[in-house]
Amino acid sequence: MSASDVFDRLGLTEYERDALIKLFDLGRTTAPNLAEATGIPKARIYDVLDSLADEGYVDVIPGRPKEYIAKRPTEVLDRAAENRRQSFERFKQEIAQNREAFLSEFQPRYEHATEGNRPAEELFRVVDVGEPSESGTQRIYHTATDSVRVLSKAFEYLDRIEPAFADAVERGLDVRILLLSPDRLAQQARDRQAETVAHITDAYPSVGIRYSERPLPWRGTIADPSMEYDTGTAILLVQEDEVPNHMRQAAITENGSFVAGVGRYFDLVWTHESSPAGDHHANTP
Repeated sequence: MSASDVFDRLGLTEYERDALIKLFDLGRTTAPNLAEATGIPKARIYDVLDSLADEGYVDVIPGRPKEYIAKRPTEVLDRAAENRRQSFERFKQEIAQNREAFLSEFQPRYEHATEGNRPAEELFRVVDVGEPSESGTQRIYHTATDSVRVLSKAFEYLDRIEPAFADAVERGLDVRILLLSPDRLAQQARDRQAETVAHITDAYPSVGIRYSERPLPWRGTIADPSMEYDTGTAILLVQEDEVPNHMRQAAITENGSFVAGVGRYFDLVWTHESSPAGDHHANTP
């Protein structure tokens, strides 16, 4: 993802984007100076700066005249992620508050319309590996209520889904990660895995990490498996090293029985065919 792509994801208007970029260059300045430097109309510049301040990207320094300074780029990115997380939490609360009224009105209509001719429920929904699969993975982290299980070779995509991962950990979920033994990885993948494990161990000490001694047939994320087969979500892809990522597809399922089976597989490997991360970390060159 390029710097331009990041700005697009922030959801800024063209004026807001131009103002923030110029503030990175100018440092502390006034609204008229910024308008002059960017070409933003003076009639609009205060609204633009107020919007950036509301989002937490700019600090306002009181005085006559007021001055403005951009937050550090790292703070801008962190605040953008937090804004999106808070927006998602508000959305979830609004859905929860209106759930009963929505279902009481529309569930009977649906049941009446589909009675006797309802299609069989799909076991899997297929998405492309990349942004679609990462979005599906983040959704699983955000909606999980009890536990999350990760199957991965090196968890090399953590940086792309970390806000959702952190959200699950902060909410007290039981998060466990099963990685492929470093002994089975090429040196580059081994180094990347070691960096990821060190980061998780430092930043998320409650997360359990173990190494599978045998190859893992699947990679993916499992949430809330239940032996009653009534809950659970998973996104999985088959381990195929010879197939490039851009040609792969992942399967998403909410079938409780299937998720319970994959969860059971995870538990068996975790208990009987894996070793603690610390053992390998100490022995890895």
